Amino acid sequence: MSLEAKINQDLKTAMKAKDQAALRTIRAVKSALLLQKTDGSGTEMTEELEIKLIQKLIKSRKDSLEIYEKQGREDLAVTEREEVAILERYLPAQLSVEELKPIIQEIITKTGASSMKDMGKVMGMANGQLKGQADGKTISSVVKELLG
Repeated sequence: MSLEAKINQDLKTAMKAKDQAALRTIRAVKSALLLQKTDGSGTEMTEELEIKLIQKLIKSRKDSLEIYEKQGREDLAVTEREEVAILERYLPAQLSVEELKPIIQEIITKTGASSMKDMGKVMGMANGQLKGQADGKTISSVVKELLG
């Protein structure tokens, strides 16, 4: 089932359940999908692009959440947490740090990386290989730990 079909189905379910958080979040995803499809670039909406779009939406909400927590705005932080939880349902299962370490260690071995100067090479390969399975921030922290 495509992301768009799943979104439409979940939107109906959220409307029936009167789940305002889910409605708000799913409508945002639907809007972002529509904008992506009609941006004039003519690119086909692939599963990879859908995952990138969801990751982008999650990242923006996590950034907002961080700001709200620093400012002590728990009322706004709750909304962002709800939306992140709902958005994460549309991503493939995320790898834990412990699951990432052997994969990234293998990439480091393949690239011959030995210091932080080689981080760019490792990050490039890791991001390509782990698309949708881990966010860039987590991958970066594991790479720094293993190279440092």
